[in-house]
Amino acid sequence: MGIKYLIDEQYFESWSPEMAYILGFLYADGSLENAPKLRGKYVRATSTDLEVIKHIKKSLRSEHRIIIIPSFRKRKERYLFRAGSHVLFDSLTQHGLFPNKSLSMKFPKNIPSNYLSHFIRGYFDGDGCVHLSQARNREGALLVKRLGVVFTSGSELFLKELEREIRNVLNIKKRNIYKSRRSFQLRYSTTDSIELFTLIYANTKNLFYLGRKKEIFLRYFKLRPQRINTNIGKMLKNM
Repeated sequence: MGIKYLIDEQYFESWSPEMAYILGFLYADGSLENAPKLRGKYVRATSTDLEVIKHIKKSLRSEHRIIIIPSFRKRKERYLFRAGSHVLFDSLTQHGLFPNKSLSMKFPKNIPSNYLSHFIRGYFDGDGCVHLSQARNREGALLVKRLGVVFTSGSELFLKELEREIRNVLNIKKRNIYKSRRSFQLRYSTTDSIELFTLIYANTKNLFYLGRKKEIFLRYFKLRPQRINTNIGKMLKNM
């Protein structure tokens, strides 16, 4: 019998902003592993960002160690949190997670509306990206061309449901889902990406998020201050 490490097995039974964030991250970069031969059920989270893995470990009050997965060819060094717990495993299945979820997972149906933005931020920090397109004019001055947000998933259905949830909250136009080489993508243009900023980072004071992704939004607003409205101005001031 293996070593039993302490962990908060009831963590996902009560909603909170941090619980919703971590659930969203697990939908993106997490997995459930059922190993009947070992009589074990495991929760896994991987990332190239050590800070988010440390945050998950701390939030779950876990004693499990973080495993370093060395870089290989073009893949960056990654960090793995793996916790064995039947209770935690079964709790996450109640929220819609299951083994081998990547190609067929669905958007969870039981997220309270006041925690939806935190779930989306968690998924964004896992399988989302924001990019800033820039170019130089004839005089050599740096110009901002566009801001874009992309959500990626192996499940087309999940992205369709995510798009609907975002559209219902932000009242923006319907977006299409695109097939890339190995996955599906939900893409947003500049105006909608600015709206997504207000959703993803709303009410996040003292809450966790990946700073490197938010910094791209902040760089855009620094270069294009005319796109800062009253709401965004208040958010930036509080940050």
